[in-house]
Amino acid sequence: MQTSPTDNFWQFAPNYWFQKLNSSDNGLSKTVADKILLESGEHKINKSVLKKDFLLFIGQFKSPLMLLLIGAVILSAFLGDTSDVFIILFIVLSTGFLSFFQERNAGRFVAALQSMIALKSSILRDGEAQEILSSTIVPGDIIFLKAGDMLPADCLIIEANELHANEASLTGESYPTAKMVGIVDAKTELTKRTNCLWEGTNIVSGTAKALVINTGSKTIFGAIAKSASATVETKFEKGIKDFGYFLMKITLVLSIFILIVNLLNHKSAIESALFALALAVGMAPELLPAITTIAMSAGAKRMLEKKVIVKKLASIQNLGEVNLLCTDKTGTITEGAIIVAGTVDGLGSENEFVKELAYWNAYFETGYANPIDEAIKKMQIEAKANPTKLGEIPYDFIRKRLSIAITTDTNKLLISKGAFNNIMSICTMVRLNNGAVEDIEQHKAEIENKYEEFGIKGLRSIGICYKNINSNAIVKEDETAMIFAGFILLEDPIKNGITETIEELKKLQVHLKIISGDNKNVAQSIALKIGITNPVVMTGQELLSTSPEALKNLVRKTHIFAEVEPQQKEHIIQALRKTYTVAYVGDGINDVSALTAADIGISVENAVDVAREAADFVLMEKDLAVIIDGIKEGRKTFANTLKYIFINTGSTFGNMFSVAIASLLLPFLPMLPKQILLTNFITDFPYLTIASDNVDPEQLNKPGKWNLKFIRNYMIIFGIHSSLFDVITFLILYYVLKVKESAFQTAWFVESILTELFILFIIRTHKNFFKSKPGKYLFILSMLGLLITITLPYLPIASTVGLSPLPLLNMGIMILIVLIYIITADLLKVWFFKKYVRS
Repeated sequence: MQTSPTDNFWQFAPNYWFQKLNSSDNGLSKTVADKILLESGEHKINKSVLKKDFLLFIGQFKSPLMLLLIGAVILSAFLGDTSDVFIILFIVLSTGFLSFFQERNAGRFVAALQSMIALKSSILRDGEAQEILSSTIVPGDIIFLKAGDMLPADCLIIEANELHANEASLTGESYPTAKMVGIVDAKTELTKRTNCLWEGTNIVSGTAKALVINTGSKTIFGAIAKSASATVETKFEKGIKDFGYFLMKITLVLSIFILIVNLLNHKSAIESALFALALAVGMAPELLPAITTIAMSAGAKRMLEKKVIVKKLASIQNLGEVNLLCTDKTGTITEGAIIVAGTVDGLGSENEFVKELAYWNAYFETGYANPIDEAIKKMQIEAKANPTKLGEIPYDFIRKRLSIAITTDTNKLLISKGAFNNIMSICTMVRLNNGAVEDIEQHKAEIENKYEEFGIKGLRSIGICYKNINSNAIVKEDETAMIFAGFILLEDPIKNGITETIEELKKLQVHLKIISGDNKNVAQSIALKIGITNPVVMTGQELLSTSPEALKNLVRKTHIFAEVEPQQKEHIIQALRKTYTVAYVGDGINDVSALTAADIGISVENAVDVAREAADFVLMEKDLAVIIDGIKEGRKTFANTLKYIFINTGSTFGNMFSVAIASLLLPFLPMLPKQILLTNFITDFPYLTIASDNVDPEQLNKPGKWNLKFIRNYMIIFGIHSSLFDVITFLILYYVLKVKESAFQTAWFVESILTELFILFIIRTHKNFFKSKPGKYLFILSMLGLLITITLPYLPIASTVGLSPLPLLNMGIMILIVLIYIITADLLKVWFFKKYVRS
């Protein structure tokens, strides 16, 4: 097998690839990069607009029933029934165009949303660092990487500082892999190619500069994605699919039954076949894909106005099901603006030396940008000297500390700050307020008591230590025998209005749990401040000693999970999902596994790349109030989609039963195939506006839940009710008014459309229909459909669709039947929802 020039690239040094890719230490020029991008074909973002539109339009006719109907049109053309051909073809094409334009607009809006959260990378172009879209990176580019960045390409490392990458997406290895500059053998297995970085993985800690070798489908990740692309099916999508299969089975059985009955009654074979087929098309939820897409894109548009970017459109429906929100406290419960409340020694006294150590450690940090260092850098210190940086050991989630080496006029210092326990574990001495250094064991109990005391007051305290060094270079092994200097006390004030926001969540029947890496005392203090009485706190240590069976029950009773490790967040979410539909809010590297494990992952606009990539939604503001708006929109979208399903299973299903009965009683077809399709066409217009319909506040106050049994109950009860009125119509027309074929078909055409239009107003609300205001477009188009239906039999074109003018008596009786239908359907609806919908 012939290999490409970039196969086994890990066996060569960077200089070799600089020459091969016509690159250098200064990266590519913009002109050269643009040329490579144009020629590569890897980053052609879209097919031509015309081609996409054409495929979308063709897709409107791909359902088996629509294809059968088109086949029937062709058959009619061969038989010479040209009027039926043109009428049915016009209706089919018009319906297709209607769905096409709605879906195209929805698709364009979703594409615009996706572009808003496209990943960007920091690269070297024309010798200068700049940020560009990750999708426009080409081989030969030099990319800068830091903790939290996702890899947009396969790369060779040029420079690295304490670099660790998470390669679980490729290798399945859950622990971060150490990465460094070097050359490895061509036959080295993937997990041991330490000089490479791979697309789809992410940086956990450290910094790096790397040369891009492969992009797009030429990367390992790209090749896997191309050969085995699969999308995860949401709960709602599965429900819709199951519903579709369920409805299709019933439709086909009834259609075949009606066809056989009509043939046995010696009716025209072609007319009977077309009639059964038209009924099947009328009953089939052919608008459901369009309705769900439109509803979700309309929801996405409204959510954007409320500062929520929808990243995965199908997840909107899942958001409507959420009944538990898990979040860190920072930025959601608290302001997210950390301030330094004090710098104290180990015994709690303010100390200028601790302040200086903290400042220089934060000032020289270049790895993982974080709000703690930003807050520390805002402190004012009396600069007695201007130290210079010697080296850095970046923060990682295993050591939980950051070390910086500096040199001053008098000495060289290694300064480490981080989680209190992790700092204490490397200290053997303690510096007191008077400058004296003593054995830490003499003061350890008092230091730990101070740490507990700060937590009870709601202060987050991180430890800081130091020692004198002789070398100009530092490594992790130097983090021993340190001198404990004291604490940096941090405060993140509670957000204004947070208690009201939590009350709003309760009204929506959404529980709130806080998952934090912070000290349990700090977490408990926050809980009390936001109104949680007697908060139950569970620590990461307690989680380790809890069995999976016991954890399922314990997590339900727990309000706050404190001092948890990143992997424990995932275990907590998985345990909670056995009871709840869970949304998780996270923005850091340590949140990624939990974001993926949750039913709904929510990140923020300024989160690390890997967190945004794992999320279903991206918040433009990290605020619980924004999430509440998102949940309401999810429920609104869910409710509006169900309205179409209810209409489709109630009125139209009832009509199928009615036609089956009519086929046994009547010597002619109760409605012509083109009239059935015209009925479907007239009602499609208002149905498509369901996505923008108003939803009663009562329907937003509890999570939506897909329930096929509930839909079946509705279908049976309302189908029987609809059929009852159809049969009454048949009996009055045929046995009382004794009308002929055309007059019968016209009268039932009118009654059928009017009941389908009015059932929409009835079923769109759980209360009496006149107590709920419908959407503007739904109302206008329904009234237009009503006007067309009543006037059509009297227009000159009526005969082309087999309609004839109705005597005023007949029209009046049809309208009276419809009025009685409206009243009884509304009363039945109120009873049904009270009985079957649990409050």
